[in-house]
Amino acid sequence: MYWHVEGMKSAYKGTIMCNGRKYIVTPGKCYGYADKNWGRDFTSPWVWLSSNALVSKKTGKKLENSVFDIGGGRPKIYFVPLDRRLLGVFYYEGKEYDFNFSKLHLRVKTEFSFEEKDDVVVWHVRQENIHAVMETEVFCKKKEMLFVNYEAPNGSKRHNKLFNGGTGYGTVKLYDKTGGGLTLVDEITATHVGCEYGEYDS
Repeated sequence: MYWHVEGMKSAYKGTIMCNGRKYIVTPGKCYGYADKNWGRDFTSPWVWLSSNALVSKKTGKKLENSVFDIGGGRPKIYFVPLDRRLLGVFYYEGKEYDFNFSKLHLRVKTEFSFEEKDDVVVWHVRQENIHAVMETEVFCKKKEMLFVNYEAPNGSKRHNKLFNGGTGYGTVKLYDKTGGGLTLVDEITATHVGCEYGEYDS
C-alpha cells in the first residue's frame, strides 16, 4: 500500500446533491483534504487523522496556515513489515514539524493506541523526533461514523470494521526540544478531524 497526500489543506468549490438535497461548498467554509492510496493490499492496523480546522489555545485564534496529518499502521520497506509505524506532520503556521520514520536522521519514535467505547472511539498518538514532540488525542462519536467497505485489488476483503469519520475533535500539543527538556509551542483544538481506524479480521 502506498499513500500520497496531495492536498492536506485544500479549497473546494461546488455543489453536492445527496438524497434530493443540495449542499453548497465554498472555499472559506470547508475543510478540504485530498490523498491517494494505491498498491496491492491495505495496512493493518490502519490509522488516519487529519485536520485543518485548528484553533490555538495560546491565542484563542484560528490557525489559518496550519494542518496536521497522521497515517500508517504497519508499513513495509522492501517487503519487510515495520510494526506500529506512523507518518506524521504538522505545519504550524508555516513551520514544518516532521515525524516521518523513513527519514532516519530524525530518529522518529511513535506510540499509538485506539479505544472503542460505548458511544465514542478514541485515538492517542505520541510522536517524537530529535527536534520536537507531538501529542494527539482525537475523539469521534460512533453514531457519526461509517464502516468503509474496502476490497483489495486481488478481490479479498479483510477489513470488515474500518471506522471512518469526518467529525472528529480533540487536541494536539506541540513541543520543541530545548536544553534537554520540552517547551510547549502550542496546544491546539482540532475539529472536523478526518479519522479512520481498522484492523484485519484475525
